[in-house]
Amino acid sequence: MMCAALLASVAFHGSSAMAQSVAAPAAGNAVATPDNALLLTVFLKHDQSRPLGELNAQLAKQGFYKAFPPAGVEVVSWYVTMGIGQIITLRLPASRLREVNRVLEDTAWGSYRTEFYPSYDYKAVALAEHDKAQ
Repeated sequence: MMCAALLASVAFHGSSAMAQSVAAPAAGNAVATPDNALLLTVFLKHDQSRPLGELNAQLAKQGFYKAFPPAGVEVVSWYVTMGIGQIITLRLPASRLREVNRVLEDTAWGSYRTEFYPSYDYKAVALAEHDKAQ
């Protein structure tokens, strides 16, 4: 009985400690270079159960366009795709990935469901392999 009480106490206190919020990452100033850059494709899928005006009002209230993209993060492309929402490709240093994620969590959630696809630039390698194969 004593062991059960002890385990319950540890589980309760452990979960409350984990439930504490973590501060947002500080805005970074690292710059993307060929050695540290990644591409991040972000799908912002519209909540189609709500009208566009309502979604835009929520984005404004949450400060989406003020905070996204964070300063110094390059926007490679930003498209609206009918039936999906917005598809944005960013170039950023890997060290700033958490910052970009947090900005979207704080400002886009509610209006959009998000999906993320990190990648890297393979073009030079692929073209070199193509040339070598000729």
